[in-house]
Amino acid sequence: MTKLRFADQGEAADLAAFLSRLLHYDRAAAVRLQGAGGAVAVYGSPASFEVLAVRAVRLADPVESLDLTVSAGELLESVDEGAAAAVVPAAVTGPAWAGLLPPRGGWRAESSLSAEALRGLVAAAVAEFRRRVEEIPPQERTRAELDRTGRQIWARTVDGTGLPVRAVHAAQSLGFLRPGPGPQILSCGSWLRLRTPYGSIAVRRAGRLGGLGVGVV
Repeated sequence: MTKLRFADQGEAADLAAFLSRLLHYDRAAAVRLQGAGGAVAVYGSPASFEVLAVRAVRLADPVESLDLTVSAGELLESVDEGAAAAVVPAAVTGPAWAGLLPPRGGWRAESSLSAEALRGLVAAAVAEFRRRVEEIPPQERTRAELDRTGRQIWARTVDGTGLPVRAVHAAQSLGFLRPGPGPQILSCGSWLRLRTPYGSIAVRRAGRLGGLGVGVV
């Protein structure tokens, strides 16, 4: 049994919030843990966004090596915010995305952005989605039609960056677009990454991480 002791209660609370948000989109969500030394990276893929999210958690007690996929729900249940600790649950068979993580190094800064502007971009996209859905005749408002409409909107890119708007939506939904230093867009090979002080969203430039529909949840 591996026990993690976090740097402080705030780290434990932020991890618990991250896991709770992942479970909001998928009650059976899994996360991959990778760590060594004084930090553990927690990777997840919120259903419907087709992105990878990562939250780095600082540790009080370093770990030698940690790399496994676990149930997000079981990990959340083990988080003790008061004690700033958690017990790593037993490994599970991971989803396909868990075997295709973004690189750890070699990232190049592309541009800096305003968190406020990105939140406004998401709000405008959500409003457009709802408006367009309302314009669809009820008898034609099928899941396929909603997915098609959503995909058109969320596949758009942030001006001049190549980053799809769905990545920004994911960042806001997971609590990464908070006040503070401006988010950055980084690139490495086929990957793009939206990095904030509270977590990152990574997405492949081409291809998809799964066959999930894209809509507003």
